[in-house]
Amino acid sequence: MITYVLIAVVALVVLGLATRVVRARRRPAAPLPVAPLPEVLVEAPVERPNLDTLEPATLSGRLSASRGVFDRIRSSGIRGSLTNDQIELVEEVLLRSDVGVATTTAILEKLRSEGAPEGLVATLRQELVALLNVGSSTMNSVADDGRVAVWLFVGVNGVGKTTTIGKVASREIANGASVVLAAGDTFRAAAADQLAMWAERTGADIVRGAEGSDPGAVIHDAIGRAAARGANLVLADTAGRRHTSSNLLDELSKVRRVADREPGQVLETILVLDATTGQNAVSQAREFMAAANVSGLALTKLDGTARGGIVVALAKEFGLPVKLVGVGEGVADLRPFEPAAFVDALLDA
Repeated sequence: MITYVLIAVVALVVLGLATRVVRARRRPAAPLPVAPLPEVLVEAPVERPNLDTLEPATLSGRLSASRGVFDRIRSSGIRGSLTNDQIELVEEVLLRSDVGVATTTAILEKLRSEGAPEGLVATLRQELVALLNVGSSTMNSVADDGRVAVWLFVGVNGVGKTTTIGKVASREIANGASVVLAAGDTFRAAAADQLAMWAERTGADIVRGAEGSDPGAVIHDAIGRAAARGANLVLADTAGRRHTSSNLLDELSKVRRVADREPGQVLETILVLDATTGQNAVSQAREFMAAANVSGLALTKLDGTARGGIVVALAKEFGLPVKLVGVGEGVADLRPFEPAAFVDALLDA
């Protein structure tokens, strides 16, 4: 009998403890203390800078990554005949800067035979400027009587082609031109919308078609509108799918033929390349050359991780002038290419 009583008492005690635990768990946790809000340190919002009027930085400042590759040459003080170690230094720097094997080899052979009597920096400057002087960097905008000047922009997706067109439109309108934009990249989603934003921003006219429509027809309509309204320049965007796609290259050939029919006259076909892709830009250029009859190059994103030697490699490989270089986000950071100024930005102390 006593045993049963003890068991009952123990059971009641255990039940009571369990009930307390459950109630404790059901109790809401005490709220955490809330830190006081900090005092507002800005009395008035700062106006976002306007990219159209942003003061452009110096070219050497924009090319800081490229300049860094040439640091050892600028500080070398090498003059006269070069030793094997010094030749190897030049070779390493040129290859790291994306000048390319063929161009580097040609420069090294000249250094071995002639040395650097005026100093390595001066000698390299002379060689690089000579390699870049392969044609005029001026964009031709003078069409025959009764015809409208057309500039075609070609290149793979992602290189900054549409943005380049917008910045060119801004510059040409500021110089007094009447510009019509042709949204010929009908295969990339939102490409026409992006170009329309630039048209609104710059005051340019724009002709666009439905997504997936015939690019040649869009550009033809843009040329017709320019002729009817007395505009003197059409800037035409084109499709930018992979450069290894034969369908794309065939399409570009057709687009160029359509754009060159009266009243249009193709005066420039600009291949836009991303400078940060290095030697891959050479491969892209090789594919586009025959299909689009390229007349000049535009190098974008030179202010990033790009190494400026790719500009030399392209000029040497294809004998084409670099027309434009992009060294920043602002409209003024798309600049006409000047070989001497570019090399000076790389090599000057």
